[in-house]
Amino acid sequence: MQDRLRAAGEAVAAHLDDVLRPFGTDDVAQAMRYATRGGKRIRAMLVLEGALLHGVAQARALWPAAGIEAMHAYSLVHDDLPAMDDDALRRGQPTVHVKWDEATAILTGDALQALAFELVTHPDVGDGELRADLARGLARAAGGQGMVLGQARDIAAETAPRPLDLAEITALQAGKTGALFAWAATCGARMAGADTGALTRYAGALGLAFQIQDDVIDVTGDTGAAGKAVGKDAAANKATFVSLLGLDAARQRAAALVDEARDALSVYGSDAETLRQLAGFVISRKT
Repeated sequence: MQDRLRAAGEAVAAHLDDVLRPFGTDDVAQAMRYATRGGKRIRAMLVLEGALLHGVAQARALWPAAGIEAMHAYSLVHDDLPAMDDDALRRGQPTVHVKWDEATAILTGDALQALAFELVTHPDVGDGELRADLARGLARAAGGQGMVLGQARDIAAETAPRPLDLAEITALQAGKTGALFAWAATCGARMAGADTGALTRYAGALGLAFQIQDDVIDVTGDTGAAGKAVGKDAAANKATFVSLLGLDAARQRAAALVDEARDALSVYGSDAETLRQLAGFVISRKT
């Protein structure tokens, strides 16, 4: 699995390099390259593995795989801004607003979001109906019904009169993290005109397990290994899966979700083994 994840990351990085080469050397173009560098590329791998499961050529799938990484990078650049999470470190390097300035970071995020839709709707992806479907789905997953809604609820929770309960945190994270996971996991099936039900269930469990592990890392990790600040949730007295369940129970819940994710793939048999291993990886990672 690690080899497949590494190969997916390298393929998407090369594709993004090709796409961004004509953008020039202005600050925003340089910051776009900087912001899309590194990372685990889990979302891209979900696109590529889903495509492989359904007989979709990697040359076609690389466009939406790069698109979801551009969308994810945009979200990180904006989340790191002082008006939101106010982080100075991301992926082991200064955040975009620290390396450049806040205006450049805002424009970089805007440009990366636009790039995501440009990539997803590239003619090589498929016919116009398919490209429109993927773009519409990505807009919903990333916007006011998905990731943005989750982030808004996360910010609002910091000043709420009471901490969020478990159901509220689960709903928040279903938008903030889970929506893009679901889009990525089902992209290959959509490209093949196949049923998305099994991969939707897989992604729902996977995204929640991923977020629980993020909460665990915030408690148990260190900045050097994580490549970003840790301990911020506790410092802000913020409700998380760990604060509500306790560390051991949170880990047990994440493990149960991994089992759910793996079970959802039973319809694919051994062809989905890489995706099963990926589910285990998300709760063993340290970053």
